[in-house]
Amino acid sequence: MSRIGKLPIKIPENVEFISSENKVTVKGKFGILKKTIPDIIEIKKNDNVLNICLKTQTRTNRAIHGLYRTLINNMVIGVSEQFKLVLNLKGVGYRASVQNQILILNLGYSHIVEIPIPESISVEIRQNTTLNLKGCDKENLGLFASNIRSWRPPEPYKGKGIIYENEIIKRKAGKSGKK
Repeated sequence: MSRIGKLPIKIPENVEFISSENKVTVKGKFGILKKTIPDIIEIKKNDNVLNICLKTQTRTNRAIHGLYRTLINNMVIGVSEQFKLVLNLKGVGYRASVQNQILILNLGYSHIVEIPIPESISVEIRQNTTLNLKGCDKENLGLFASNIRSWRPPEPYKGKGIIYENEIIKRKAGKSGKK
């Protein structure tokens, strides 16, 4: 049995959990999330606690037990608290702004980069170089952040690029450190 899969999920008071056949719906103050789950997973609800169980114990079933428990837990956390990611722009002239649900980035290219912002994600910009991303769906938030980061991933020589908060970039010495 999966150690993560057998942990119970506590549902906050302001979250509504609905489970029917192969679908799970979680409603909260920050949105509604839906996910399809496989037939082998059974969800038992007692008061405000969910237990994720398996109908049959096979190797592949046990492998996805913890995965779906974590996915459902992330849905509950997302609609009740929201997830937050912070990206920092490091480089001369790098800056960001938001206009009409479009993220506009100046990243040292000869053109500006325009990225449409998904409906479920909110972007707040501080000091032109810090992006605060918030959303209830952890998967979409991470995908959007990685899409932004792909325009200028951090480089090891000067440390320039788009960097996650608290990320450590391993620096290289360059030509002068070769001796």
